[in-house]
Amino acid sequence: MGGNAWTQTGPYQPDPAAAFRQAQEASLAANDHGFGGRAIEELWQDPDWNEYVYTVGTASVLDFPRTTEATDRGDHPYMRPLTDAEVRTWSPTARPTEEEWTRALDTGALPYPDRAQGNCTVLYTNGTPTNIAYWGVTAD
Repeated sequence: MGGNAWTQTGPYQPDPAAAFRQAQEASLAANDHGFGGRAIEELWQDPDWNEYVYTVGTASVLDFPRTTEATDRGDHPYMRPLTDAEVRTWSPTARPTEEEWTRALDTGALPYPDRAQGNCTVLYTNGTPTNIAYWGVTAD
């Protein structure tokens, strides 16, 4: 099997880790993947959840236990924000709209990360941060 690419957006918060947790909570509320009644932090302590994520995947922000720093290039399953320089390669203003983000992914100007990895970046409307874009590839 190969990993499946996916995208989603979530609400903006100045703290990327807090925004990520909020997006995870919303995703878990929408679909608990048969693991209902527990918070995401609890799920990552459950070996059955880990097995599920790494063999089936949720194709969402739920596939990652936490965020990491933008400069962290390690090979691990974390959600990594793009650096300003990375954003500027496909959005010269470094304030991408959702349309720019979607177009960059569709044209390959913005690549998907490797399997079991995710990226995120802030999206803007009229120059104001409004959402965070998440995209990644499942581990399965």
